[in-house]
Amino acid sequence: MAKNVKVILRKEVSTLGQPGDTVEVKAGYARNFLIPQGEAMLWTERAGRQIEQMQRARRAQALKTREDAVAAKTAIEGTTVEIAARVSESGKLFGGISAESVAKALAAQVAEAGSVEARNITVEAIKTTGTYPVTVKLHPEISAQFTVKVVAE
Repeated sequence: MAKNVKVILRKEVSTLGQPGDTVEVKAGYARNFLIPQGEAMLWTERAGRQIEQMQRARRAQALKTREDAVAAKTAIEGTTVEIAARVSESGKLFGGISAESVAKALAAQVAEAGSVEARNITVEAIKTTGTYPVTVKLHPEISAQFTVKVVAE
């Protein structure tokens, strides 16, 4: 039988939680992946007290960033971002449009979107011209939808 251990997350782990969260995971997962990758550390009483202080600071920061995320959502929601790309005669792109290029185009069009990171953008694979729905996660509770229109250069 596998033994569970308590760990404190140092980075965001999509299946477990946010930095500073205390979670219980299988010992092998912690020992072989989370701790060597620097994503977690073993829980101790002293570390637990430090984490409580970090969580209080994070909650205060989250309130401020939540207000910023709401403002960014109202600016981003429903907009259409146009990206010009080289295409072949059949309408297929040479390469593709990545989430990073979508983030740059969004930041150029909407001033409030300057802090949007490419890893927070969810978009299907863009290989041809056309319009594509895109979702951006601005805050753990707030996301906005907009449209990317890919046109020939």
